[in-house]
Amino acid sequence: MMSKIPIDIGKIGKEDMDREILRVAMIAELDAVSLYEQLASMTDSEDLKAVLSDIAMEEKTHVGEFQTLLLMKDEEQVVELEKGREEVEELTGKK
Repeated sequence: MMSKIPIDIGKIGKEDMDREILRVAMIAELDAVSLYEQLASMTDSEDLKAVLSDIAMEEKTHVGEFQTLLLMKDEEQVVELEKGREEVEELTGKK
């Protein structure tokens, strides 16, 4: 994994463990997306580019799966995600 996990999993309480696992899994998937997209942009092989791009897309789906579960388990995250969306819409004037 390219990112460093900034927490000591051993210090996480049982009640928070699933949320932390989901966040770590999302970080891993986002790292994979970044890696595959960078590699795809570096190659001249259209076949390799297509495979790497397809795999990156699959990793994005995995991010969505983990995010969906996280939002089911963390109501505060739901609220803050919505606040973030609203702030971007306000700043950009776009919905």
